[in-house]
Amino acid sequence: MSVFTAPFKVFSGTNSRYLAEKICESLKCPLGKMKIEHFSDGEFSVSYEESIRGQYVYLVQSTFPNSDNLMELLLMIDAAKRASAYKVIAVIPYFGWARQDRKDKPRVSIAAKLIADMLSVAGVDRVITMDLHADQIQGFFNVPVDHLYGSTIFVPFIKSLNIENLVIASPDVGGSKRAGSYSKHLGVPMVLCHKTREKANVVGQMTIIGDVEGKDVIITDDMVDTAGTLCMAADLMMKNGANSVRAIVTHGVMSGAASQRVMESALSEIVFTDSIPFECKKCDKVRILSIADMFADTIYRVQEHKSISEQYLM
Repeated sequence: MSVFTAPFKVFSGTNSRYLAEKICESLKCPLGKMKIEHFSDGEFSVSYEESIRGQYVYLVQSTFPNSDNLMELLLMIDAAKRASAYKVIAVIPYFGWARQDRKDKPRVSIAAKLIADMLSVAGVDRVITMDLHADQIQGFFNVPVDHLYGSTIFVPFIKSLNIENLVIASPDVGGSKRAGSYSKHLGVPMVLCHKTREKANVVGQMTIIGDVEGKDVIITDDMVDTAGTLCMAADLMMKNGANSVRAIVTHGVMSGAASQRVMESALSEIVFTDSIPFECKKCDKVRILSIADMFADTIYRVQEHKSISEQYLM
């Protein structure tokens, strides 16, 4: 990367520091000094330990559970504005609460819109994120949103596997657009899974639309939470004659018994990015690909007012 023409600094919240350090290593810049002080009742305060006056400030923080990560980010934005930062850019690899992007039944909140409003009120000037659960969430913001795609990382990985009988699959109809993009870019067939839900995180029935017999299947999705849908889809495809089933998922939330489900399922491998820290050592099927270089390149392009369109493979 060439020399930056405008001053900037990168800071990180508590639980995304591992990623921020790798981003800074790629950018060849030090990670900014920040102090987050916790009180005995759970409250905490944020303070910058170096001057950020007149500078572009990039704040790396995924808003995965628990809500402390979101609250940290809000306080970081507010503190930066009050410290006279020129621009505050929130780098949110995983944007939490994105599944609540509409009123799908009476008397429920639209949490994704609420989070966008909270970030705006705090004073954010720009948002850089990746694989939102619903693309239209970009429209919830009144500031520029750079929406990156995990395909930039996953497509080269899939090609490196050299699979001859490859089929791309979506675990539900909602992910058909994503799977279709992979299918078109790689020039391979696509199949869909149609599911019904009994309630949140509980799948009722599932059927496969398409042929997987004798095929090596890769299931694509934006996130894996309890892994119920993913494992059910993998098991069903193997019962329908698939040679093997892998999964590539951008955000590995992996809550509850997800790791155990993956280990007991027909999945041969599950691959996701390091947008969320994965610390479970009991799931040998997991492979993690880093997004640090992709986000570092995006920060560089935003900082230098260059196009980021080269990041998009499809």
